[in-house]
Amino acid sequence: MAVAVIGGGYAGMAAAVTLAEQGVPATVFEAAAHLGGRARRVTFGGLKLDNGLHILLGAYHESLRMIRLVNRDAERALLRSRLDWRIHRRFRLRLPPLPAPLHLVAGLIAARGCSIGARLAAARFVRTLTAPDFHLPQDTSVANLLAVHGQHDVLARLVWRPLCVAALNTPPEEASARVFINVLRDSLGAGAGDSDVLLARCDLSALFPEPAAHYLNAHGGTVLTGHTVSRITLHSGGFDVEARGARSRFSHVICALPPHRLPPVIAGIPQLEHVSGTVARFQYQPIFSVYLRYPERVVLPAPMLGLANCLAHWVFDRDAICGQRGLVAAVISASGPHQMLTQDELALRVHSELERHVIPLPRPSWYRVIAEKRATFACTPGLERPPQRTPLANFFLAGDYTLADYPATIEAAVRSGVHGAREVLRSLNTA
Repeated sequence: MAVAVIGGGYAGMAAAVTLAEQGVPATVFEAAAHLGGRARRVTFGGLKLDNGLHILLGAYHESLRMIRLVNRDAERALLRSRLDWRIHRRFRLRLPPLPAPLHLVAGLIAARGCSIGARLAAARFVRTLTAPDFHLPQDTSVANLLAVHGQHDVLARLVWRPLCVAALNTPPEEASARVFINVLRDSLGAGAGDSDVLLARCDLSALFPEPAAHYLNAHGGTVLTGHTVSRITLHSGGFDVEARGARSRFSHVICALPPHRLPPVIAGIPQLEHVSGTVARFQYQPIFSVYLRYPERVVLPAPMLGLANCLAHWVFDRDAICGQRGLVAAVISASGPHQMLTQDELALRVHSELERHVIPLPRPSWYRVIAEKRATFACTPGLERPPQRTPLANFFLAGDYTLADYPATIEAAVRSGVHGAREVLRSLNTA
């Protein structure tokens, strides 16, 4: 018995850790030099950055459990605060420390930037969608969902649209209402702590994937970075995994590759043709992260701040979060006009927006734009997502794109890895 995990992102490492917990060592193949996949460390200007600015929620129970299992500094590695939805100079919603759903009702009543009528409509909207008996008969777009439930334009622009884009990385006109509702239920409609915002105080590779690798090594597993898997073939009831011109044989495989990299690796396996066809129909959405280096005295009004009518959606004060003085990071989610700009143009445009809308700023000494052009799948209504159990015995999928209630998030990736590992354990126990 030997288990291969293909991909060292959050899904793959969660799968390998879950197997190691049960005494089953796995071999992890990762193409990049750093673990983490689309949530990994990038070093620039002597600083540890991330290739994407990811936010965790208190509702990410499986991710937090995994981080605490392998990371001894888990509590210090995450900056946790109650939800403070702050669109600079336009809107603010802070949730008080009350049980759900009272925290949301009280927060909406005290919110600033919209009429009492809009706030009451929003409260009714959330109460309806998070009720245990609510069911959406047919998936539709988030924009249509907002219209049906009478959401005022101000809240649609300053709360629901940015929340949809942040969570699903898909514009409301194209985004799945059913998946959006799942996010609302688990964050705003669950326990008060589930709506908390958690920001990593270290780089995303150091938060989970690298401690997970140490955990695996201590439990008999193997992590191979710089090993691109080119092909998986069937052999005598098992699998040959090809990487760096060599073949290794395994009885079980958990494939945690991004969906666009999956088809060529499994080409020629008839049982997986439907999987290849399913992911080949995916459309993708980008995420752009823009880092701007200013003098150390530069401080934003809040660690995390939303912007209205700007290319940048959210900006982060890296000093307040992780002690990187003078560093400001901005994120632009989903598709838009920013994709037509060069990286230099985009960075200077974000700088101009910050200077115009937030605080006076000198020109940055340097900037770095990181573009993940296929950061997530487009989470559209009725999208077919492949299940983790495939028609091929002992071959399982893991990744935020697999069949689940969540969009492409760290939590979806971790849950998929844990579930894929449990499928392997179940097959071993019944063999």
